[in-house]
Amino acid sequence: MKTNNTTINLDKLTAGESATILALHTDDALRQRLMALGFRAGKRIELIRKASFSGPLQVRIGTTDILLRQSEASKIAVEKT
Repeated sequence: MKTNNTTINLDKLTAGESATILALHTDDALRQRLMALGFRAGKRIELIRKASFSGPLQVRIGTTDILLRQSEASKIAVEKT
């Protein structure tokens, strides 16, 4: 049986870690924007880097790199892989 002890928010990953997107806990407008960029449940995501001083996160979905605000990343539930 699978446990959820590795379920965290995207902003808690460290550079180089990969995870699978579980859910988007956002308002409808942001959810639509993220889904258009490829953020969907079941997709693999990798954190490339975190900018210092609470700056944006660079994430990779497939071959696409995307910059996200920390506040946006904190609303994306992922499971470490």
